Amino acid sequence: MHETRQHPIKTAAPVTRRWVTKSGAALGALGLFAPDTAQAQSNTEDGMADTIIRNARVTTLDPATPDADAVAIRDGLILATGRENEIMWLADSDTHVIDAGGRRVIPGLNDSHTHLIRGGLNYNMELRWENVPSLADALRMLKEQADRTPAPQWVRVGGGWSEFQFAERRMPTLDEINTAAPDTPVFILHLYGQALINRAAIAVLGFGKETPNPPGGEIQRDAQGNPTGLLIAKPSALILYSTLAMGPKLPLEEQINSTRHYMREMNRLGLTSVIDAGGGGQNYPDDYAVIQQLHDADQLTVRIAFNLFAQTAGAELSDYENWVAMTEPGAGSNMLRMNGAGENLTWSAADFENFLEPRPDLVPTMESELEPIVELLAVNKWPFRIHATYDETIDRFLTVFERVNQRQPFETRFIIDHAETITPRNIERITALGGGIATQHRMAFQGEYFVDRYGAEAAQATPPIRRMIDMGTPVGAGTDATRVASYDPWVSLYWMTTGKTLGGMPLYSEDNLLTREEALRLWTHGSAWFSGEANEKGTLAPGMYADLAVLSADYLSVPPDEIRQINAVLTMVGGRIVHGEGPFSDLAPPLPPASPGWSPVGAVPSPGARQATGATETRIDRACHDGCASACSLHGHDHGIAWTNPIPVKDVKSFWGALGCSCFAV
Repeated sequence: MHETRQHPIKTAAPVTRRWVTKSGAALGALGLFAPDTAQAQSNTEDGMADTIIRNARVTTLDPATPDADAVAIRDGLILATGRENEIMWLADSDTHVIDAGGRRVIPGLNDSHTHLIRGGLNYNMELRWENVPSLADALRMLKEQADRTPAPQWVRVGGGWSEFQFAERRMPTLDEINTAAPDTPVFILHLYGQALINRAAIAVLGFGKETPNPPGGEIQRDAQGNPTGLLIAKPSALILYSTLAMGPKLPLEEQINSTRHYMREMNRLGLTSVIDAGGGGQNYPDDYAVIQQLHDADQLTVRIAFNLFAQTAGAELSDYENWVAMTEPGAGSNMLRMNGAGENLTWSAADFENFLEPRPDLVPTMESELEPIVELLAVNKWPFRIHATYDETIDRFLTVFERVNQRQPFETRFIIDHAETITPRNIERITALGGGIATQHRMAFQGEYFVDRYGAEAAQATPPIRRMIDMGTPVGAGTDATRVASYDPWVSLYWMTTGKTLGGMPLYSEDNLLTREEALRLWTHGSAWFSGEANEKGTLAPGMYADLAVLSADYLSVPPDEIRQINAVLTMVGGRIVHGEGPFSDLAPPLPPASPGWSPVGAVPSPGARQATGATETRIDRACHDGCASACSLHGHDHGIAWTNPIPVKDVKSFWGALGCSCFAV
């Protein structure tokens, strides 16, 4: 059992490293470097540990001591790792000793591309469908949330789900949504391709026969010209996000509460750091007031490095000229710091990641708009990142980067985000310029659609992570949450090591899969490169930040399908406990109840607390028990296809018969 007494652990103010100067002096004096034992590595002069985690299986990712039984922490940093009988020499009467109960301990996970700041403002309003095993369950949750949501609020279902996770293996119909929520506006986002809204939302939004389609989007209409409730990205997601933005927002105090709950949920999944990639409608500094207020009150429980995202088409260069005069990379603290530009540098460079539609061609003026922005950033030594799904886009970007680099050599990192179809040639060009690639698990949600459009062979390396690693390119892992993909890192770790989508479709051959330790390294030390912090976090080596997670199950040995069910039972950031559950629940800091009172967060288990979709037999039983509501007289409904074979994406009748009716939107 662990000790329950509280020890005053220092908060996340900038830490001192003056004691990280003489390696091993005190431990050597104590005889801990005996030649016949595993050495406890330390950088300390005479200090004892604030906290020790013992009786653990520690994966440090530190080549000097890759495995350990115990970890000692002092002043928010790792003091030593090694055998328990050695590390306990660093305990005195004030040391807080935690018994991990033989559990796996890993460095805290770090999402190299997510949208925490925007996601936190909305988290308490969102009904999440991650890990919901059936469409019947999802619709029941929708009805219950609609019943508790007061006017004029909406029910919003964001990203993190796929119809292929459901036992029924189909989308909800608009009739089902309207039945579940006849009076409360509903907005359901499906990947980057479409949104479903109910009749109440159509009325509130004022959509009618005369409402024009926005550029790059379509409001689907019935035979009489009335909106059906299906909004389609063709290929721009602007129609989806601009419609979502029309919904009510939470007041400031509830945005603060929402962000705190979102960070705690991330801590519960073992996340201790993120790099926030900005977003549309997230203007600096105005829309950073909530996260700054939490930082100033010492209430951040996730380290955040944030990028600045150009907001207005045609005024992107002006945005960056203003921001260069206002701030600089590294400004802030080790809990909240500015990280550079992007992921949007200019709107004309957006190649929409919507595999339901053909690959878009960027406008001919893209290069002339991008180049002066990149040059401004290079002159001012600003790191930058840029969204790029397709190799054709990356090729054009790199030509611009190389041209700027000839005039003004890059002196800091740049990041290509996503890179699903990148070729070896362009990986080499990125590496030569000093860049890195931030990868995400978007294919776990869209893989079936990619295969349907481009074929299984083309999907074999989307993205080619193994090739990136072998070519020496810096690679980070992440989610791109929350609007499409789940913020759950264990979905990504499952996808990277098994190559499977949420629906179980194998995408990759063995040569593009990662070992579990390789995937973990990308989620920790690999991601730290993308905020220039590879020397400060990502491993449990002496002198690194004491950011770590004690896991609910042993990630390195559980069956593959159980990876998605892992969470942290104890999480520390800078040596401070930010989450605890089960035997460690008494160590967790208090969190106020979720507000407003109708929030889904207070009514249903968080996505990370749900079990992942069960075995095939369970799915069959559940779907049949639910009456096979996805049957369609036009397209058929063959259970055997869906549950005993790969998804027949090239056979239209079988494909839609297995997954649900293709005319679900009418």
